[in-house]
Amino acid sequence: MAAEDDEEGGRAPDRTLREPRWPASLAVAASILLYMTLPEKLILGPGWVIPSLEGALVVALTLTAPYRHREEQSLVQFASLLLIVLVNVANVASLGLLVHLVVSGGSVSGRTLIYSGIQIWATLILVFALWYWELDRGGPTIRGHPDQRDPDFLFPQMATPELHQPEWMPLFPDYLYVSFTNSTAFSPTDTLPLTRRAKMLMLGEALASITTIVMVAGRAVNILK
Repeated sequence: MAAEDDEEGGRAPDRTLREPRWPASLAVAASILLYMTLPEKLILGPGWVIPSLEGALVVALTLTAPYRHREEQSLVQFASLLLIVLVNVANVASLGLLVHLVVSGGSVSGRTLIYSGIQIWATLILVFALWYWELDRGGPTIRGHPDQRDPDFLFPQMATPELHQPEWMPLFPDYLYVSFTNSTAFSPTDTLPLTRRAKMLMLGEALASITTIVMVAGRAVNILK
């Protein structure tokens, strides 16, 4: 990738290899908001603990490391993964509590089930988009470099290079789209998983999505009738 000369005549850093964090930070913020507005019976432990941890991490990462790049510290990479794990654990716990509530026949209105199911499903899309973004080709810290790992996903632009600009690489919105389509179609659409970990991630997302949409939404409709 060509780099522009800086004011002193040297070569400036190639900014195309520095991926902004703010889209992922917005996804985390949205997941925190969705979690905090769930009914208390669908929240793991004290309602303020997990959102506080997630909020502290996302603010710290956004301020101290607004761009993902190859030279970032290992502590930043660890904190980024820890943040996704926290969001994922909270979402899985809420889904489990929701399924338990439905199976046990707990006292809950159909409206609450529908709203809660939508919130958990939306968070599911966000958290798997974060996973795809963080893991594909070694993650945003190395993606786009010559020594990047083999791709985990085959995007249409990779199969048909003439359809995109030279040196194209996926950004967070691309992974968000992959996550959304996989959670609605329960299978790959235009982007295919290539590695086993990508396939297992998509399998897990599809399974959780089916559980939320089919089981929970179906039960809610029956209650409303």
